[in-house]
This record gives sequence, structure tokens and C-alpha cells, in this order.
Amino acid sequence: MEKLSLYAIAFKGLKEGKHEFDYQIGPSFFELFENSLIDQADIQVRITLEKRSSYMSLALVLKGTVRLTCDRCLELYDQPVKHNAVLIVKSGEGNNEDEDEVIWLHPEDYQLNVAQIIYEYSCLSIPLRHVHPSGKEGQHGCNPEMLRKINEYRVSAAAENDGRWDQLKNLLNNN
Repeated sequence: MEKLSLYAIAFKGLKEGKHEFDYQIGPSFFELFENSLIDQADIQVRITLEKRSSYMSLALVLKGTVRLTCDRCLELYDQPVKHNAVLIVKSGEGNNEDEDEVIWLHPEDYQLNVAQIIYEYSCLSIPLRHVHPSGKEGQHGCNPEMLRKINEYRVSAAAENDGRWDQLKNLLNNN
């Protein structure tokens, strides 16, 4: 866990006001997390910590690319990702589970490790469906040979409704 200490922000000695922290996130960062959804990435993260007398706020800006496997053609591609988030950091014994954007720290804590925050927002920035982004002219970057194979083995609507399933549908109606 020594490598995660690179992402610790010591806030006790900071003056009130805004402070910026920049991180370059790559494959070695995601190796620190077991069963990571991301293997290859090149992400720039800027965290702006605004320290006040009673609380702190973290503004996170994440931008870069993540290497994913296309759901359509199974080839690797670089997916652009970006995400903005604002979190409030409070000190005290409170730990209300209903507050998603609030991080509670123990009053004796002097630093905040942002590695888990960066990891979670990196994963959240990935779209649910992984397909090659569309090009300038509307074409997609999928492997044309794989798309031909998919179309070759695609079942048509006429073949699907050829009567094979009628007897099974009758079983549902015989309740």
C-alpha cells in the first residue's frame, strides 16, 4: 500500500483557500486495485481542494482514454472518458450513509487519500456499452470482417417466426 501513499493529500498544514493537485493515471495505478475493471488507461486528473474553516471541498476533473474491448467486434479500442465531480469533506463523528457526496474524516486525521476516489470515478466514466466511437462521417471503427461474420450468422425475423415455438407458447396458455 506504499504506492497508494502517492495519492495522499496532507490537508492539516494547508492554508485556507484553493489548492490544486495533478495526477497522471496509467496502468500501474489500476494494478493497485484487485479485480480492476480497467487495465490500460491514460487519464489526467486534477483535484482542486478548497479548504475552509469548517469543511473542505474536492472538485475532481478527470479526462483521458481507457482501453476497452468492443462489445460488437471484440477488438481493443481507446474510449475517451471524462468526468467532473464535487465532494464535500467534513471532520467529525458523523457518518450518514445517505450523503453520497460527503466524505467524513476522523477529527485526528491529517491527510486524505484520493486513490479510491480517482479509481471509482474512472470506472464510473466508462459507458455501459463498449463500442468503437463513431467517426467524423458516421462510420464506426469496428472490424469489417467481424461485422460480416455477425451478419452472416444473424437470425432473420422470418426464420424466428417459422412456427417452431407455437407448441411451447400453447403450454403457457394451458394453465
